[in-house]
Amino acid sequence: MTSDTTPGPDRSFLFVLGSSRSDGNTEMLARAAAEQLPADVPQRWIDLTRVPLPDFQDGRHESEAWQAAEPEETLRQATLEATDIVIASPLYWYSLSAHTKRYLDYWSGWLTVPGSDFKRRMAGRTLWGVTVMADRGEARADGLVTTLNHTAAYLGMNFGGVLLGNGSRPGQVRADERAMIRAKTFFQREAPLARFPQEEAA
Repeated sequence: MTSDTTPGPDRSFLFVLGSSRSDGNTEMLARAAAEQLPADVPQRWIDLTRVPLPDFQDGRHESEAWQAAEPEETLRQATLEATDIVIASPLYWYSLSAHTKRYLDYWSGWLTVPGSDFKRRMAGRTLWGVTVMADRGEARADGLVTTLNHTAAYLGMNFGGVLLGNGSRPGQVRADERAMIRAKTFFQREAPLARFPQEEAA
């Protein structure tokens, strides 16, 4: 199962910005890719630094009903309304940023919200990643890529891969010609159904 490689009006993209710095390199690369989407494809951008989410508290096995605060509910609804979720996180210590990881931790809670059917509703949607790192060795981002792939696999989502770029100082990613070329066709690439490694080998 794969997603349509030509985004159309039935698609909608949610860009989740996980950098601690506004207008950072990762956001610049994500916006370069987003510029290539057709004008009739809705885009919504959410900067996690502007959404006051507290650290996730796992209440799945508590007797009281789940009480979502307004920022959390805004994120949950935005996530469920999008056909394509783009995680734009810089590479911090070989993985996702703290803001991004906190957002994904909340997915654990949404799995058990009464009436949400979060896992069922996420199945068939597409998860994408964008990251910029200071190191030029792309293998350094394997931990981040694995996290996103496994997240998509658990939920039965398609995974479009991760758009990688190089840069450290503000705006430096613009000089990464290879990343900018990749950005032009990133959302046109095939997005196969995500699988765990043992499933691929079976």
